[in-house]
Amino acid sequence: MVIAIINDLNYKKILKYWEKGSDKLMENNIKKLYKLTADHHTHTRYSHGRGYAHGKGTVLENVAAASAKGLSELAITDHGPGHKFYGLKMGKLAAMRADIEEAMREFPNVKVLLGVEANIINTPNGLDIKKENLGKFDIVNAGYHYGLPHGYMTANYICWHAGLPSGSREQLRNKNTEMALRALYENDIFLLTHPGDKGPFDMKELCKACEETNTLMEISTRHTHLTKEEIEIAANYDVKFAISSDAHVPDKVGNYIAGVERALEAGLDLERIINIEKR
Repeated sequence: MVIAIINDLNYKKILKYWEKGSDKLMENNIKKLYKLTADHHTHTRYSHGRGYAHGKGTVLENVAAASAKGLSELAITDHGPGHKFYGLKMGKLAAMRADIEEAMREFPNVKVLLGVEANIINTPNGLDIKKENLGKFDIVNAGYHYGLPHGYMTANYICWHAGLPSGSREQLRNKNTEMALRALYENDIFLLTHPGDKGPFDMKELCKACEETNTLMEISTRHTHLTKEEIEIAANYDVKFAISSDAHVPDKVGNYIAGVERALEAGLDLERIINIEKR
């Protein structure tokens, strides 16, 4: 049940369907009333491991999907190089740039950014990319993932899937939060991806840091974070949000409905989401 009082009549129209449980009607109304203008978190085959393509599409295929859905901007943000299974290879950046330039020639209506989803780990700057290499990207997103050393992976995996005693969980929460704060304060992060996912974090501290560093907070349509409850916490801070697809296949590029649904359920003013516009 949505309990937030929302002044916008369009919000009320959509939420009426939410309360009735009519998901398809609600989805259709969101599509009629709102559009996504940019997707700043997508993956391609450059997120590639040995014999395993974590991202399934090419840069061109992602851009074609973005164009078909009416997006004006797209970021290619493959996984940071520290990931042991599907991190991008820094030596491939020139090829990625070339692919992006080719895609923009074919789809000049879409501005394409070369980005990265850096991994938050316990390093001097909190990321798996050194500070001196961050300038090679147009934007730098950052998120926590399994699959890297120096990120408390085993403890977080156990905590997330089986649980830990409260004292151990609190210690892990403090370590995770400190690691994420270092990444936010030591680097120019564009978007904090799926905050709160895969381990315990102090959400209030993350929100405060995003407020002070002018970092966007992601409402992901691939993950459940930010959750409704986390959006409600973040709404108390002077932060902006972005809805992202985190697409790993081209046909997921530009997905946004689930993000709008969660934002509405939390009572968030959609004007605080930088890439959602009224039609």
